[in-house]
Amino acid sequence: METYLYVAQIILAIVLIAVFLLQVRGGGLGGIFGQQTGMYRTKRGIEKTLFRFTIVLMVIFVIIS
Repeated sequence: METYLYVAQIILAIVLIAVFLLQVRGGGLGGIFGQQTGMYRTKRGIEKTLFRFTIVLMVIFVIIS
């Protein structure tokens, strides 16, 4: 049983790192491809989904840990 928890924790850690890297602070997903935006805007669409997914993954990771 412990082995499954260790494997799940490792997989969650890798997925969390990938999700963190996908989030560009203040720039949205366009910032990954070089788009510059100087104004503040709210999260919409995939950015909002990715943000919520990150929170859910973090909670699961803490519970498993």
